[in-house]
Amino acid sequence: MQLTHLDEKERPKMVEVGDKEPTRRVAVASGKIRMSREAYEAVVNQTAKKGPVLQTAVIAAVMGAKKTPDLIPMCHPLLLTGIDCDIEELPDLPGFKLSVTARLTGKTGVEMEALTGVSVGLLTIYDMLKAIDKGMEILDIRLESKEGGKSGRYQRDG
Repeated sequence: MQLTHLDEKERPKMVEVGDKEPTRRVAVASGKIRMSREAYEAVVNQTAKKGPVLQTAVIAAVMGAKKTPDLIPMCHPLLLTGIDCDIEELPDLPGFKLSVTARLTGKTGVEMEALTGVSVGLLTIYDMLKAIDKGMEILDIRLESKEGGKSGRYQRDG
């Protein structure tokens, strides 16, 4: 089986997508960050010294999704048409779940953009709270669903 990101001499290459038809593509990714009760309370009470943690994480997630081809070597630069972020409080963890939805009409998918957005958003939360809790854990970064393209629809079970 020939891998798509290797040429016939097994050198890395970016996949050619020029002949593909543009389709509507949507990907949703999510991840969690677990932290101490003290760090969690600083976020929900908006007392973190570095400022509004969740708002900053959303901005970082959007920026991360937009910068994906600068970070992941074989990703194509994409004209994203929309990025939505949602942060859910998880008091029992304690921590937060970040979800990122990336959308476009194009020739290649947006899974990596959604996953990168989640990663950068969660890393931003870590950065803003590390003075309180260096033991935070980033967990369960994963693709939840995708639509469009040759492979069609994917929905994570459960």
